[in-house]
Amino acid sequence: MLLSLRMIARLIGILRVLARHDAAAAFESLGLRGWSLWLMEKLGRKRGKGRPGQRLAAALTELGPSFIKLGQSLSTRADILGEDLARDLSALQDQVPAFSFQEAKAALESELGRPLDDLFVELDETPVSAASIAQVHLGLVAGEPLQSEDDEQEPETPEPREVAVKILRPGIERAFERDLRLFFWLARLAERTQTRLRRLKPVAVVQLFADQVALEMDLRYEAAGMSEIAENFAGDDSYRVPSVDWQRTAQRVLTMSRVGGIPIDDREALLEAELDLEEVLRTAATVFFKQVFRDGLFHGDQHAGNMWIDREGRVVAVDFGILGRLDQETRLVLADMMIATLRRDYHRLAEIQVQAGYLPSDRSLDTFAQALRSVCEPIIDRPLQEISFAKLLAQLFQLTESFAMPVQPQLLLLQKNMMMAEGVSRSLSPDLNIWTLAQPLIEEWIFRNRSPAARLRDNARSMQKLLLRGPKVLGDIEAIAQEVRQGGLRLSAGNTESGEAAATRWLTYLAILLSLTAILVVLLD
Repeated sequence: MLLSLRMIARLIGILRVLARHDAAAAFESLGLRGWSLWLMEKLGRKRGKGRPGQRLAAALTELGPSFIKLGQSLSTRADILGEDLARDLSALQDQVPAFSFQEAKAALESELGRPLDDLFVELDETPVSAASIAQVHLGLVAGEPLQSEDDEQEPETPEPREVAVKILRPGIERAFERDLRLFFWLARLAERTQTRLRRLKPVAVVQLFADQVALEMDLRYEAAGMSEIAENFAGDDSYRVPSVDWQRTAQRVLTMSRVGGIPIDDREALLEAELDLEEVLRTAATVFFKQVFRDGLFHGDQHAGNMWIDREGRVVAVDFGILGRLDQETRLVLADMMIATLRRDYHRLAEIQVQAGYLPSDRSLDTFAQALRSVCEPIIDRPLQEISFAKLLAQLFQLTESFAMPVQPQLLLLQKNMMMAEGVSRSLSPDLNIWTLAQPLIEEWIFRNRSPAARLRDNARSMQKLLLRGPKVLGDIEAIAQEVRQGGLRLSAGNTESGEAAATRWLTYLAILLSLTAILVVLLD
């Protein structure tokens, strides 16, 4: 009871802020009604400036770090919010006041276990950026001594290295924990009272957000992700990632090499630097393709504030707190979907989504194929530079409500980043579609992974794995048969496998054995 009263009091404060920015219009645009909107009216709703999504973004910024992050997370959910509202929220930037240098110093010394002067030659007291979860200070660290070729001489002392130091906000974990309790309370309330929202699983959405925030608040995860992407691009000078200083990195502190460049959307500065805009976009498109299709690991927040271009035309990236991952199976599904779309084979496009588990089996395949046709046909013959593939994806995701399709979070994050990439592309060169520049790479990847030869190779690998498992499977079947001969499958108190599960396991082994037998017959024929 006391918890609910606190939640209601907190909620009234939030509604006051939303009313002050006239953010109710954003909820009304989604067709939502209820007591909360009524209360906003009573709290003195004012006429705000800008689109509904912009007014909501302003309100979330005033409400603080948790709400800024929630808005950024929801910006990937065009299927819930609609394309316009999602786009406005994707522009949310972490603009919050900096915390004091004394607090930053205390955090550094506590996390790294050494006095500040032992850690850094110099550390700027004024942060270069302050975000909702952390802020960044620039500094210098001592270089490692270089051994002279003459062993009798003293080792040379190199110049200090330039670094950037990311430090979590003091008390940020407690602040997020408090607000997450409110978000879960509201999500459970929405699932109980808003029938229309149940399909969208508000509690699961909040849980996903909570999991994401938990990763962002342990800077070692960001450091690991940055290091992994750097390894993926080893020897590729088109993409620069800061290197991690692991000796000065901990849960609440991340020290990395300092990087910089021209913001990727600053057209005038790029031209002044005599950089070819088409080549800049080609490099950015190639990097995006390599991350998504080649590696299955991509930067999950590729707005212009995190992406720069250096004087050599290389893409420079920072802030790897959010990473997207696509397993090989998902990437192959995407490739198959591309092929089917280009061929206008909407029935095949629908089949692919059924096979991938995206479309419930009780839904009409033909009706879904017709819905796909309605989305794709209006744009399929238009000039490529006029097609927004991010918009196409958003429209496809909007079909999920009609067909009760489960949401694919990894694809929503991909769609958000495609929208960001297209926005940058059109600001630099309105007549050029960034995806046309990556088209040859995508076609080559599809041919290499989905051609008949590639499918034969994959089938051969699957067969090899199956054959390698043969001896173990046969051994397990023999053990099960021995149990049956001795009076049946016995279940002891320590055996947590149910009789049904054991029977399923036995049938699975039998099916594998029959498959192996069939394979051997074919091979020996």
